[in-house]
Amino acid sequence: MSNVVIVGAQWGDEGKGKVVDLLSSYAKIVVRFQGGNNAGHTLVVNGVQSILHLIPSGILYKDTRCLIGNGVVVDPEILLEEIKDLSSKKIDVTPERLGLSERAHLIMPYHKAIDMAREKAKGVSQIGTTGRGIGPCYEDKISRIGIRVIDLTEPNVLEEKIEENLREKNFYLTNFFGEEPLKADPIIERYVAMAKELEPYILDVSMEVDGAIRRGENILFEGAQGTHLDIDHGTYPFVTSSNPVAATACTGTGIGPKSLNSIVGIVKAYTTRVGKGPFVCELTDECGDFLQGRGKEFGATTGRKRRCGWLDLPLVKYSSRVNGITSIAITKLDVLTGLNPLKICIAYENQGKTMENVPAKLSTLSSCTPIYEQIDGWNEDISEARTFDELPKNTRAYVKRIEEFLHIPVCIISVGPERDQTITSNNPFNGDIS
Repeated sequence: MSNVVIVGAQWGDEGKGKVVDLLSSYAKIVVRFQGGNNAGHTLVVNGVQSILHLIPSGILYKDTRCLIGNGVVVDPEILLEEIKDLSSKKIDVTPERLGLSERAHLIMPYHKAIDMAREKAKGVSQIGTTGRGIGPCYEDKISRIGIRVIDLTEPNVLEEKIEENLREKNFYLTNFFGEEPLKADPIIERYVAMAKELEPYILDVSMEVDGAIRRGENILFEGAQGTHLDIDHGTYPFVTSSNPVAATACTGTGIGPKSLNSIVGIVKAYTTRVGKGPFVCELTDECGDFLQGRGKEFGATTGRKRRCGWLDLPLVKYSSRVNGITSIAITKLDVLTGLNPLKICIAYENQGKTMENVPAKLSTLSSCTPIYEQIDGWNEDISEARTFDELPKNTRAYVKRIEEFLHIPVCIISVGPERDQTITSNNPFNGDIS
């Protein structure tokens, strides 16, 4: 039995979906523990692409049970659309295969309206929100006025909460932002209708996960975004509204920390981020264009172009400390093919001083310049490599330098988008992956 947590070690978009998909074949249960539909996992299996926003990637395996934990904020319309889309591809998404925590909070239309109104009002100071209501939903959760999944089972309670919340939200929308108010009746009618469709999926995720642990079943915990978008540990305020770090696997599903066995940090072979915020290693030259084009760096959810740069190891080292990462999965290594030389950031320089940690003060981080180490690149196609020794000498040196700097072993290397375009040296579930 082993319980494995998958976390992003950069600013999200590290390719967690493929790694989760790969490891899901060894898990009895896959649990999503935080975030909302502001992130997407793009999976390519047998040439068919699937983009998942809420449902865990393990749903592609017919014998895997998938759960959405209490730490996730759920847009019921998006969830139902995803269920229908997967079903249209002959993927079974019945309540026997998917469960939704009764304690998860629901994204409401007024959350989206507030999200967009705020971003519009900020003008040039926008933080780059996806406008999907994630932040306002988490705000209501903390303010103790949120609507939870369990409320879908009590229409009278649901109606009362919607009407009460709308009085406050409409005042805010109309008087502060000058936007049109929302009407309660259409929202109530829509959510009552969706409640009937979702009710069979609603359950106590904490009890189900605990039961699986007691039975000695393998469990995979899947997060969204990345460590440096964490509300506490990221480049605040250019962050998401939840905690994508490994500890949230516990609070976001309802289990204790002693149940976690290993933490896999997903590291893209270079660095990207979406939206605004400091980015020490950003490339705005032809190398950046090369990475953006070759890596197809567009958001799976938003379609936004990702900013690209060299691999930032201080950023990843920070993540390894915050998450307690026990092994590394390197993704998109094939994208670097043809770039020569390569550079890896090993420290920052600020006002003549060398910095090895990511500073909390954004003005300091924004004024940092990268200290690079140059490494010879490679031109060979690595997409057919299936063992580490089959990689070119310079590719192996690149991977070994990452391990050496972080003092963490690499367990998985992705050399292409397909499931089988993967090199593995150690299975976090204590076995060889083939």
